[in-house]
Amino acid sequence: MQTLNVKHPLKADQIPSEDTVLIMGFFDGVHEGHQKVINKGVKIAKENGLKSVLLTFDRSPREVYQHEKNYQYLSTVARKSELVAKLDVDYLYVMEFSQKFSKLTPQEFVDQYMVRMNAKYVVAGFDYTYGKRDIANMKNLPKYAAGRFEVVTIPEQTYDGRKIGSSSIKELIENDKVDQANTVLGYNYQNQGVVIHGLQRGRTLGYPTANILTTSDQVKPSIGVYVTRIKVHDRWYRAMTSVGYNVTFKEDTGVTIEANIFDFDEDIYDQPVRVEWLHYLRGEVKFNNAEELIEQLHLDKENSINYFQQNN
Repeated sequence: MQTLNVKHPLKADQIPSEDTVLIMGFFDGVHEGHQKVINKGVKIAKENGLKSVLLTFDRSPREVYQHEKNYQYLSTVARKSELVAKLDVDYLYVMEFSQKFSKLTPQEFVDQYMVRMNAKYVVAGFDYTYGKRDIANMKNLPKYAAGRFEVVTIPEQTYDGRKIGSSSIKELIENDKVDQANTVLGYNYQNQGVVIHGLQRGRTLGYPTANILTTSDQVKPSIGVYVTRIKVHDRWYRAMTSVGYNVTFKEDTGVTIEANIFDFDEDIYDQPVRVEWLHYLRGEVKFNNAEELIEQLHLDKENSINYFQQNN
């Protein structure tokens, strides 16, 4: 897959030279619903000898239109690119969602970012919009297309009677339900970060931890203890990871992510790592003393190992 980071307006050398199937969407998280859209676009492209082109944005349109601050994502741009590449897309266009770009009328968007990109098919989810929802929706797209390309709309995908959507998946992750979120995502949720120096209290308890700092724009799991895997130096390790406030020792550290990596003894300060969240074990508990905490950590590790044994 070739990735192009582009700005409005597109330059002539950024226009595909061949006819395309254009796959449209923001695709935060590239969840099961998104995968239906992308897989359909790739399938049509292969059947018709066309190139599959996915057009997405570098930020949520809500940051521009609704001026939302501190918006959090299921996938950074880099992570989204990684997930899309697994779906056999030929070209990924990441458009800067600027104020100028946001002011395009629906017809201008269709002309400049569908027709001009040589789309013979445009594939998107049922709720995709390219401007104000009441006029720039999938129902009205054939009118703007004026016969220049075929519109393919993917219907709503559901899980347990609810629409599969990025917002509902965020809600699951932030409310102790990472297991269910993984099912709807179609893969295990990850955070990317770097190992920083912490208070090193875990060492004194017999459970040294890697303190992981993630960027503020990533959705992080709710407070609790999880079965995880940690990727260090291109290798995955089993671990248990706490998201919490260090309430037992009343340390004002804010929310931290601390991973106890099994069978691991390396200095990885300042190293980039990934945390893959597999299973929610329990909530945060304030213990009366260190001994009670250690006893619970023993149980957490035992439960984590049992999880890995049952889910090989």
